[in-house]
Amino acid sequence: MHLALALGRRNLGRSWPNPSVGAVVVAGEPGRERIVGQGVTAPGGRPHAEPLALAMAGDAARGATLYVTLEPCSHHGRTPPCTEAIVASGLARVVSAIEDPDPRVAGRGHDLLRAAGIAVTAEVLRAEARRDHLGHILRATERRPMVALKLARTRDGFAAGAPKQRLRITGPIADGAVHLWRAHADAIMVGIGTARADDPSLTVRLPGLSDRSPLRVILDSQLRLTPASALVRAARDVPTLVITTRAAPTHAKRTLTTFGAEVLCMAADAAGRVDLRAALTALAERGITRICSEGGPYLANALAAADLVDVCTLITGPEPLGGDGLPAVGPALARALGDGRLRAVETLDLGPDRAVTYERSL
Repeated sequence: MHLALALGRRNLGRSWPNPSVGAVVVAGEPGRERIVGQGVTAPGGRPHAEPLALAMAGDAARGATLYVTLEPCSHHGRTPPCTEAIVASGLARVVSAIEDPDPRVAGRGHDLLRAAGIAVTAEVLRAEARRDHLGHILRATERRPMVALKLARTRDGFAAGAPKQRLRITGPIADGAVHLWRAHADAIMVGIGTARADDPSLTVRLPGLSDRSPLRVILDSQLRLTPASALVRAARDVPTLVITTRAAPTHAKRTLTTFGAEVLCMAADAAGRVDLRAALTALAERGITRICSEGGPYLANALAAADLVDVCTLITGPEPLGGDGLPAVGPALARALGDGRLRAVETLDLGPDRAVTYERSL
């Protein structure tokens, strides 16, 4: 199952709207087992991992065991259900990590396999699988993607200094880690403040992974994003979605669309800004399951205030700002980190920088 989970992680950020599932077929007597097939959900979500692993195994699948990170699907979609392929293969046993919360499956896949005489063992490495499939789980149960914040701060806790002052906080090792996190996301999300202040490109710039740049999402209630920005200039090459309110200027929408960006108008919240929960629901309806939010302290705090943060990674650089600046952690996010809603699960040293990751408590 550890191998199946590792396989599934390879295509995180590439398989949406489907979860990135890993599958391993093991044949042979106890003590003489051998791996005869393996698979991972293909980019775009098809084919699924199970038929790919079974195709590799061929006749060796008869009487073998399939390890899979998510309950096999049991419904007809663009392809037949994986349960049919499993039954036809002659497998003797299926070991799954977690039940699929999709109401079209939700235990039915396991039931169909048992009814066909296949032994089923479930809940193996469940916690690890839940972490990997959290975006799929939340899309099925809460109609929103998983939201992972990434915030960099100086040693004394600031994300920015004086207005228009460019502040470099982290080094190249931490920057490389951020690009890898981007590659495993379905979308990167920022607010208009970050888009205007930093003029980011929000792409994956690691050797061999340049094709893994995810959808770029900008929350911009009044459509202040300009055609001169790096995001708009590259909109024809990298998918770019600007989410705004219905009160935004029509001419600005036409301009952004002309340059290749997509503009989505939504209802505003009480403050006239894009309603965050509604925006996440709209993204989930498009198939997005995993969002990396790099929008800075204001967006991070707003997400925390709306209880929409599932993972938060704080990267602390070695140098202090040494003056007044913008605190990286706002009051709502500080409360979530302090009251146990988000608990520390991992600490990594990335060269001189330290990254601490917090996850929503179950």
